[in-house]
Amino acid sequence: MKILVLGAGRMGYGAVYDLIHNSPEVTQVTVADFDIEKAENISKKINSPKLSAIQLDVTNYERTVSVMHNHDSAISCVNYWYNLELSRIAIETYTNFCDLGGNNYVVDKQLELNENAKKVGISIVPDCGLAPGMVSVLAMHGVKQLDETDEIHIRVGGLPQEPKTALQYQLVFSVEGLINEYIEKARVIRDGKITEVESMTECESLSFEGFPDLEAFQTSGGTSTLPDTFSGKIKELDYKTIRYAGHCEKFKMMIDIGLCSSEEIDVGNIGIKPRKVFAKLLEDYFPADEPDYVLIRLEFVGKKDGEMKRFKYDIIDKQDEKTGLSAMMRTTSFPASIIAQMMAKGEVAERGATPQEKVIDSEKFITELEKRNIVIEES
Repeated sequence: MKILVLGAGRMGYGAVYDLIHNSPEVTQVTVADFDIEKAENISKKINSPKLSAIQLDVTNYERTVSVMHNHDSAISCVNYWYNLELSRIAIETYTNFCDLGGNNYVVDKQLELNENAKKVGISIVPDCGLAPGMVSVLAMHGVKQLDETDEIHIRVGGLPQEPKTALQYQLVFSVEGLINEYIEKARVIRDGKITEVESMTECESLSFEGFPDLEAFQTSGGTSTLPDTFSGKIKELDYKTIRYAGHCEKFKMMIDIGLCSSEEIDVGNIGIKPRKVFAKLLEDYFPADEPDYVLIRLEFVGKKDGEMKRFKYDIIDKQDEKTGLSAMMRTTSFPASIIAQMMAKGEVAERGATPQEKVIDSEKFITELEKRNIVIEES
């Protein structure tokens, strides 16, 4: 099995690590990046005869076609705005394709390629990271435990083990992605219908054993395709991001005064976009790559054998001291690696461009997570 990893950042490294160390059926891995030094650093660090590093600008169509050829699956760990064109190239090269996603509009366009992907016999599965991603498969797994499902509530967050700033947060992915999550609208199901709510609203308290006070609030992107999948089938579905208590109020104040605006303003006869300045300030302000936790909770309400039932799945993951992989790298890149391999082996319910919750066998997926010591506690 030959797998291509596009992008040699944090998540690209995590995907390569999983493919080399946790995936015995993988025979060859190629890691590609615009910056060849980044790709080579991964190759040197992992040091496996199965792994090769190459330089690739994914905006170079012909070169990307040439690279993607002869791979069974490709995993995109580059910015989401490249994923639609990469999906088209996957169809041209007969290569299964998944990505870390994060943008509903791009995903919608990818899913429109369903018939083309089906004709050439490949799978395109967007949004295969953590959230969106792993939680979508877990949501479907929970639904299968019930005869009728009324509610699904998803809560996910990446937290520093030792918070050092007033916002009690550290960067675990791009700051542009963080801002998007906080300012774009969230898609939910309310009273059985898909609707949108403002992000950074409906803040609630929640607790995990051994952790200080936490909060969760609406953010965009996390539900991905779930509202469409479950529309008309359940009454309530929502996704909220977990942070240490107090984060939402502080960050929302900065949004409210316009720091996330992309509208140009005049400052001393110079046109400046506040968002660009704010993003740079956040990059400089937030720590990064320090020990972290990932907290995941899915709660389900519904009927089983005529009785109301409420249960939840909890996952607490932390940075792996032996490998150096952060919890966010493990819980984001490992699911994408698992799905890339399932696609290559034909372990999907159907070919085409499809939401993962519809085609990924949740039992097999959870078994693979457990092999990687990502363990679900049900209560």
